[in-house]
Amino acid sequence: MSGNLATLRNRFKRDAEFLMQTTPTEDEDEKKEKDVKPLPRINRHSVFWIMASIGVTYYVDFLRNIMENDDIKSWWFNVGLVLLGICLSLAMFCIVYLEWFKGIQHYDQEYPAIPPITTAAFIAASCSFNIALWPVWSFFTPLILFTQFMGVVMFISLLG
Repeated sequence: MSGNLATLRNRFKRDAEFLMQTTPTEDEDEKKEKDVKPLPRINRHSVFWIMASIGVTYYVDFLRNIMENDDIKSWWFNVGLVLLGICLSLAMFCIVYLEWFKGIQHYDQEYPAIPPITTAAFIAASCSFNIALWPVWSFFTPLILFTQFMGVVMFISLLG
């Protein structure tokens, strides 16, 4: 039994030494990173979500329903707007102030509370909007809101 353990340990030791010898150096890693081409901004995925969002906006008459429909639960809608405002304010703080003016690329390391707060605010906002708009579109509400969200995210990714 102990002979098997010694053999196994020696095999792992040899494998570890082999892996240590064949790992690329940092210079090779940096060259590979430089050689990798960034993904194009406009791709099928982005175009699909933007077109789907436009189609949903037109088909369900999204903006007119938001502005004029009396079935919307206004309290939940207002809570969703406030939470979405918090989410967007934190995003603008990170992008505009921290990245552009301060030059901080990894703001999540400087301000570790921002990502979880933003995520929680967004999840709560989406729940609030689903509750508020459920009387208008019923079980289609989550699908409509998700499509709108993806369209906006893909559109913003084209701008940046």
